[in-house]
Amino acid sequence: MSKKDEVQEEVPERGSWANKTEFILSCAGYAIGIGNVWRFPYLCYRNGGGAFLIPYLLMLFLCGIPLFFMECCMGQFGGTGCITMFRMSPLFKGAGFAIVIVNLICTMYYNVIIAYPLLFISMSLRSKLPWEDCDNPWNTPSCLKIGDIRSTNKTSQIEGLLEKVSTPAEEFFSRHILQLSPGIHEMGGIVWPLFICNLISWIIVFLCICNGVKSVGKVVYFTATFPFVILFILLIRGVTLPGAIDGILFYITPKWTHLANLRVWADAAVQIFFSLGPGWGGIVNMASYNKFRNDNRMDAIWIPILNCGTSIFAGFVVFSVLGFMSHRTGLPVAAVATGGPSLAFETYPEALTMLPFPQVWSILFFAMLYFLGMDSCFVQIEAIISSVTDAYPHLRKKKHLVAMVSMFVLFLGSIVFVTNGGMYLLQLFDWYAASISVISICLAEVIVVGWTYGCDNFVRDVEFMLGKKLNPWWPICWKYITPTILTFIFITTIIFNTRITYNGVQYPDWAVGIGWCSALVSMLCIPGYALYFLIKKKGTLREKLKIGFNPTSEWGPQKQTDREDWKKYLAENTKTCDSSNVEIIKLTSL
Repeated sequence: MSKKDEVQEEVPERGSWANKTEFILSCAGYAIGIGNVWRFPYLCYRNGGGAFLIPYLLMLFLCGIPLFFMECCMGQFGGTGCITMFRMSPLFKGAGFAIVIVNLICTMYYNVIIAYPLLFISMSLRSKLPWEDCDNPWNTPSCLKIGDIRSTNKTSQIEGLLEKVSTPAEEFFSRHILQLSPGIHEMGGIVWPLFICNLISWIIVFLCICNGVKSVGKVVYFTATFPFVILFILLIRGVTLPGAIDGILFYITPKWTHLANLRVWADAAVQIFFSLGPGWGGIVNMASYNKFRNDNRMDAIWIPILNCGTSIFAGFVVFSVLGFMSHRTGLPVAAVATGGPSLAFETYPEALTMLPFPQVWSILFFAMLYFLGMDSCFVQIEAIISSVTDAYPHLRKKKHLVAMVSMFVLFLGSIVFVTNGGMYLLQLFDWYAASISVISICLAEVIVVGWTYGCDNFVRDVEFMLGKKLNPWWPICWKYITPTILTFIFITTIIFNTRITYNGVQYPDWAVGIGWCSALVSMLCIPGYALYFLIKKKGTLREKLKIGFNPTSEWGPQKQTDREDWKKYLAENTKTCDSSNVEIIKLTSL
């Protein structure tokens, strides 16, 4: 046995899912998040109701599913995480670093978002929900219980009144939960109740992922299925309320003229893209723990379809209750329909106060939000940890320590988001750090698969892995259709980018500059590393590019038996194979 083989034997194995169900539930939990509840329903009604489903489903099949399947195959074939997977085309390794940076930034504030439901749950244990009326110390003279608005008869007067007053739920969230400062220029001090919930959330997440896929695979049996149970319960309750049908009709009635608006198509593409979560490393990382011969084709189709179905289903849950709220207050549904955090933490909680036993419904709703967010958090953090242990395999023996140190650092970084001005900063990073940078990463991935590594080579590898031929539709998407749609998303995201505000407060120029820096710090990793690679390598530019485009000797199946079978398969099926050195397989040429 050679010294090289002895060293390889000393490196602990990465581990794998105990069964296929764990992978499917983890992917479903990752893809189906808070955005399915607070973003899609509002986007759907705003962009033409039922008509919005046409561009939405088109983008699902032309971009969402092909990207999801591509990342599943990249992870499963390479058996490695988001940085080391770019061994298939090392010039683009900077995209792997970009993935880690995006996850580092976004995980810090995302965990704070799922800390909000914990605080709401604790407040829901009281005999009376604290956002039911305006008799609390944090309420202002402009607070008006929305149920009292019905005494005003004219709709125009009601809508004018809403602009001047705030509801108990709005003041509870902004003045008690967030203890919001006047603007981002006043960050203030730590909001201690929120700090404690944030700490508790980090501890829960650590306990769930400390053993890697072994523990995550068991936890997701509950965390990925429980939200569906609650959604179904909330739907049954919602549709039995007076006015629910009006809300649902408002949600699904198609407005066909909206399809002529480019913004509608852009919103559909963006929603599919960010809902499924490609470009974050999560899909690649989860797939890397699959058995090498796992047939993932149907997984990559049904999980995105389940994600979209959940979004549509959540719309019925939301708008049935908003219809009831409209019925109770006399307001039109459009006046009470909101999206984003306002829907989850202001509008929907306000509607829950109008139900019998509101504490029960409040606990169910916020528990659902917490578990929806927690699954996404699992995968993002695991992607960060795996990128470290894949780069330094000897650390796999100390994965508990790596997880603890990583999450402690992330916790420290998240503290800034639980200050008085934390929500302003959270919105800023969510607006910039997780937008065009993630699209850039996906563009890098499809360029690698479709053009530098070569689509024919990638298809050959996948067919070897699955033992079955791929439908010609997949390479067509990877090479032409999906890159075109990603370019469309990138351009429209910039074109339709508006000045960021929160609660009507416009961000100053210096804050916008920080936001763009948070996007550029990850995006610039891609060209930055490529430049570093070309400078470091010796030879002519043509020779350097050839090395950068071709896979390294480490690319391929990680298990030795699979790797040997793959090399034999390459020798039989690849004319460009360098027979003098089977470790380095030249798959592309300039």
